[in-house]
Amino acid sequence: MELGWLLWGAAVLLLLHVLMELSPAVNFAVRIGFYCLLCLVSSALTAPVCLLVNGGRTVKNMKIIKAAVKTFKYLFGLRFEVKGLENFNVDGPAIIVSNHQSILDMMGLMEILPDNCAQVAKKELMYAGTVGLIIYLGGVIFINRKRTSSAKMVMSEVAKTMASDKVKVWVYPEGTRNCTGDLLPFKKGAFYLAVQAQVPVIPVVYSSFTTFYDPKKHLFTSGKIKVEVLPPIETKGLTPDDVTDLTDRCFRTMRETLFRLSGRPSPMTSDSGNSMDWQPGC
Repeated sequence: MELGWLLWGAAVLLLLHVLMELSPAVNFAVRIGFYCLLCLVSSALTAPVCLLVNGGRTVKNMKIIKAAVKTFKYLFGLRFEVKGLENFNVDGPAIIVSNHQSILDMMGLMEILPDNCAQVAKKELMYAGTVGLIIYLGGVIFINRKRTSSAKMVMSEVAKTMASDKVKVWVYPEGTRNCTGDLLPFKKGAFYLAVQAQVPVIPVVYSSFTTFYDPKKHLFTSGKIKVEVLPPIETKGLTPDDVTDLTDRCFRTMRETLFRLSGRPSPMTSDSGNSMDWQPGC
């Protein structure tokens, strides 16, 4: 009986392997499914460790989560080439902003996440099963994107927390995932926060995933991701009137870096700093 089940299992795995080789759609679905399952299982196993070591919700748990997630890249054949980590070494809190491409960004985030750093995420992620639990335990700051007044109140509290706890805060200024190989126009919330708290903005840029990951083409293979942490942009002395200029400056710098890391020609940008040819993310 057991031998029969083993034979059936081997046959199913063989068939799945053949289908993955023949069909990009099947290959993509299986790899994404495995990634999601890995996130759920890893979160379930890591959550008790966080509770035992640190006793509950705290940004200190990110060290444990980071150690677990950094193993994922070996299962998916991803390699990271990182430059500029020394730019995280600022005295006191800071706002870290980076481009946001896909659900795989978590691997890139945990590859370089500095100590004592909290992330800002949409509130819906809190209800994503064990993944929601583990990011809650990791001190992630949840924002209701559908209620602007609520989001502003949260960001105001974040500014106070940065000042009192000396934490860095990681924000995706595009506001949503975007796998076009370009940047979406930046929302200004992170930059208002930086000016309000008078802390530096540290831009982080990941090269485009489009050579190995593209949902529209059912592409998900191994690949290399270049990451560059850019020098901090100071905000001391700036006022809310300077936020637009700060946002545009950061956008231009990050977009030029994105194209350089991705091996593409330097982009054309409008005077406002927004892309002239951006398309909605997928």
